[in-house]
Amino acid sequence: MFNQLFGNIWLVTLASGAVIMGFLTVNALFLVWLERKLSARFQRRLGPTEVGFAGTLQTLADAVKLLGKQLITPRNADKPLYHLAPVIVFMPVVVGVSLFPIDRQLMFVDLNVGLVLVFAFAGIGFIGIFMAGWGSNNKYALLGAMRAVAQNIAYEIPLILSALSVTLLARSMKLSAIVEAQSTLPYLLFQPLGAAIYLIGAVAETNRAPFDIPEAESELVAGFHSEYSGMRFAVFFLAEYSNMAIVSMVATTLFLGGYHGPWLPGYVWFFIKVYGLISLMMWFRWTFPRLRFDQLMSFAWTVLVPLSLANLMGTAVVLKVFRR
Repeated sequence: MFNQLFGNIWLVTLASGAVIMGFLTVNALFLVWLERKLSARFQRRLGPTEVGFAGTLQTLADAVKLLGKQLITPRNADKPLYHLAPVIVFMPVVVGVSLFPIDRQLMFVDLNVGLVLVFAFAGIGFIGIFMAGWGSNNKYALLGAMRAVAQNIAYEIPLILSALSVTLLARSMKLSAIVEAQSTLPYLLFQPLGAAIYLIGAVAETNRAPFDIPEAESELVAGFHSEYSGMRFAVFFLAEYSNMAIVSMVATTLFLGGYHGPWLPGYVWFFIKVYGLISLMMWFRWTFPRLRFDQLMSFAWTVLVPLSLANLMGTAVVLKVFRR
């Protein structure tokens, strides 16, 4: 009986992992295509048009090309760190996606501390980024990794504080409970400042412009993944677009009511909101210029952290006064 139960658990786990990996792969292929088309429209171009209908297969062709590229390892690299870094960057993404309630009856794992685990797994990825910079034995890669870690520490504080304001309203860190608490009105209406702080912090956490200092090509070549080629580079690319999906899923769950919406099925509303936020992040990238590193850090510590603390304290006071 025990062996059969253990075997069933492993079978369900493997099946769930395969579904999540399939989603992340298709998601990355679609988002690369979408960003190419959006950036082209912003610049009055057409973007990919030749491979597949409206260029939809261009990203797949690029992925196949990357698979055929030679894997080059720097001679003096710290090989264990160098080879392990892409795995450390990507694996927390797979675990993080499994925690979100996509629909009322569609969630892989529903835990009482789901929100805590999402932020905990997100922090593991930056360990992999620092491993990539250190293990490459390249000064530009190391500088990019150091910038990424400093940026993560700075912007994760207002990010988490804005999320804590929502947990005070919902009285739970369970993601499904937070979504159900927004069955009538989304928390965006009660926490507009928290939502704005979270969105800015999410863009910075994903190293997207105007916060793409760790990958500033005019200064650091390609930053922490300068020495990576072929599929190893593709894994970093896959992790970046997967992280965009995760921070958008968190924002949808915390501020936009998750899967709640009229007429359409819940999972349709969930992904409409997620990809709407991702499109907004892409719009930011092709609109705003990159900040200097000192501007980026001072904005986090002198503006976002005080604002997020004030928002959290104000939320606590209002709840204490009016919730009896």
